[in-house]
Amino acid sequence: MAVIACIEDLRLLARRRVPRMFYDYADSGSWTESTYRANQQDFQQMKLRQRVAMDIDNRSLATQMIGQKVAMPVALAPVGLTGMQHADGEIMAARAAEKFGVPFTLSTMSICSIEDVAAHTQAPFWFQLYVMRDRDFIERLIDRAKAARCSALMLTMDLQILGQRHKDLKNGLSAPPGPTLSNLLNLATKPRWVLGMLGTKRRHFGNIVGHVKGVENMGSLSAWTSQQFDPRLNWNDVAWIKKRWGGKLILKGIMDAQDARLAVESGADALIVSNHGGRQLDGAPSSIVALPAIVDAVGAQIEVWMDGGIRSGQDVFKAIALGARGTLIGRAYVYGLGAGGEKGVSNCLELIRNELDLTMAFCGLTDIRAVTPEVLLTMPWRAGMTCM
Repeated sequence: MAVIACIEDLRLLARRRVPRMFYDYADSGSWTESTYRANQQDFQQMKLRQRVAMDIDNRSLATQMIGQKVAMPVALAPVGLTGMQHADGEIMAARAAEKFGVPFTLSTMSICSIEDVAAHTQAPFWFQLYVMRDRDFIERLIDRAKAARCSALMLTMDLQILGQRHKDLKNGLSAPPGPTLSNLLNLATKPRWVLGMLGTKRRHFGNIVGHVKGVENMGSLSAWTSQQFDPRLNWNDVAWIKKRWGGKLILKGIMDAQDARLAVESGADALIVSNHGGRQLDGAPSSIVALPAIVDAVGAQIEVWMDGGIRSGQDVFKAIALGARGTLIGRAYVYGLGAGGEKGVSNCLELIRNELDLTMAFCGLTDIRAVTPEVLLTMPWRAGMTCM
């Protein structure tokens, strides 16, 4: 097997092993994909301040996210259809995260159910919630997350309506894949994936099929989901969900300082600066560009995290330097999963940890909690700003 030296190596391997419709689902954005690309490109424009002849022994990446000890300031983000990147994908990713010491977040639109993941892990995980029109289903979903001992609820705020993703339309995305000639020909080139799927019973949306009246198969599920994402979602719903949940609440999808202040007023424990990986509003700024203004507005009142475009430990370091208390990775671990299952996710986390540790050392620091904007030289997208 080829040496895996970076996340890009995992991406290329995943592209070879995962069926096109599911690889494209993970590795794409909406419309022209300009925001999807900017999420990575804007990280690359940031330059770091290298220091030398400083004592950089005994380094530590350990910190906390909403009071939970983490091996590094990274959590696995919720990603729909993870169980279609690799058989039993959510279980494998959760196990890898547990062994490594970072949180895993299960998506509402997962293939493995809340109960599946709880039965195959020991550490509590986080659960991500989409607000649907069927509020009775949402209440039962929250109660199921409680019963599974999930330690935090992550409410996604930026998917009241679905952004148009051209690749998904062209591929006829469905779980499991529809039996079209194009899909069948593509599946024939992915024998490892096919064998894995034949060996599992988990091939549908486990949190929904069998839990919603009238939804018993993919046909009825498609009709249900197309009508369920609720454009009426508002801050009163956040208060209702917080009361029903009663535990730690994270709000995902904040890109504006005014919305960040409303998140503070809602009583949430953390917010995530996120543009949904560039999969919703194409033309929105990158998450890393949006981060500083939100940290300035509310960073002393709530934990501010970010996701979007993180492909290395150096990206994590830059986000922490701009005031993020934590970060989330989605595509990076999905590439690992598609490339090598649970071991691939572990490889992803190890790569990010090593890159984060080395970057911190080169910048003359030994504790991730001591990283400040002083480690940054310039951010070209902030009009000539110098950070020293």
